[in-house]
Amino acid sequence: MNIVLWNIAGLLAVGFLAGGAMKVIRSKAQLAASGFGYTEDFSPGAIKAVGILEMLAAVGLILPATVDIAPVLVPLAAVGVVLLMAGAVIVHLRRNEAKTIVVPLALLALAVFVAWGRFGPHSFTG
Repeated sequence: MNIVLWNIAGLLAVGFLAGGAMKVIRSKAQLAASGFGYTEDFSPGAIKAVGILEMLAAVGLILPATVDIAPVLVPLAAVGVVLLMAGAVIVHLRRNEAKTIVVPLALLALAVFVAWGRFGPHSFTG
């Protein structure tokens, strides 16, 4: 189970690092042109802030356990991902984009699994 949790955390980290970097690097107009319609509802600063949070979550999912310094941050980062994805689901539902909530719901479920596993039966302190 430890390997499964590492793999899921690693995949989440790669995805959130890439997604967050994209939000930080690209302008609001570029994101909207790429199909990210939700950006119309947010300021450029809010979009950048979400990107930074996603990148911090990605680092938090891997780095603390890798260097064995405060590994409790791993499940806390997973909880952060859960909150980010819950927000994404709410935004898409408010915009009547029910078809687009599948990916955030899947990421939310994976992050819940990592948080459960690392807080519970497969913690790094046990």
